[in-house]
Amino acid sequence: MAKGLALTIGLNAVDPKHYQGWDGKLTACEADAEDMAAIAQSQGFTVTSLLTKAATRAKVVDAIKKAAKALKAGDIFMLSYSGHGGTLPDLNNDEPDGQDETWCLFDAELVDDELYKLYRAFAKGVRILVFSDSCHSGTVTRDAYYYGTSRSGALGGEVRYRVMPPDVAMRTYRANREFYDKILEEKETPEARAKAEAKASILLISGCQDNQLSQDGTFNGLFTGQLLRVWKNGLFKGDYRRFHRSIVNRMPPDQTPNLFRVGVNDPVFEKQKPFTI
Repeated sequence: MAKGLALTIGLNAVDPKHYQGWDGKLTACEADAEDMAAIAQSQGFTVTSLLTKAATRAKVVDAIKKAAKALKAGDIFMLSYSGHGGTLPDLNNDEPDGQDETWCLFDAELVDDELYKLYRAFAKGVRILVFSDSCHSGTVTRDAYYYGTSRSGALGGEVRYRVMPPDVAMRTYRANREFYDKILEEKETPEARAKAEAKASILLISGCQDNQLSQDGTFNGLFTGQLLRVWKNGLFKGDYRRFHRSIVNRMPPDQTPNLFRVGVNDPVFEKQKPFTI
């Protein structure tokens, strides 16, 4: 029988000690993580949740590594992240826009290159399902068009976005340059990278496109809130493509969730009902 493990991450704030005085306060990220955990549990997954102060680099990396060791072909790992998206300078020249994208964990950022290396540790035939309700998350590999951390909504209320402001990104990097440069400068030859491609099948449904920002909210992030409505406590019928399209149809034109594939193509995986173990 196939096994399902899930890790749900939600940060309503980050440690201002690392982020140079910025606490990155948000409202609904912990709620997102709790609701994604509830979906996973209802479908038979064994779930770990890391919320705000518990969502450190070490704990997130350790949880993903443990999942990679525990799962074999036919199993599934669900990973969800709700929080700020950040950027760091691309020092190994593997990004066309010159910047690496990050998840802003409580005590430091986790770089997209690091996430992909973690996915490489999963066995061939494992399915990895990723949800990222954060800014510039279309592929979690490219930069976003930035137009501020908040603006006025259509009804006059403030809309807050899950993005680390550029000045904070710069200060955080410069203050922790020695730490981040060791990660950012690591290079692989094309041959080595080809041999180390992920053997698992990775399916990402993101909160927005690479050039867009993801809205926070009162009860959930905009993306996660619409995902919950489409899922409808398990009454949704259809595959991942229909699931993604149904969420997109409920979203405003300036925030369009993306469906992105990495690793080994698995048509059977994509045709399953979402969250199927």
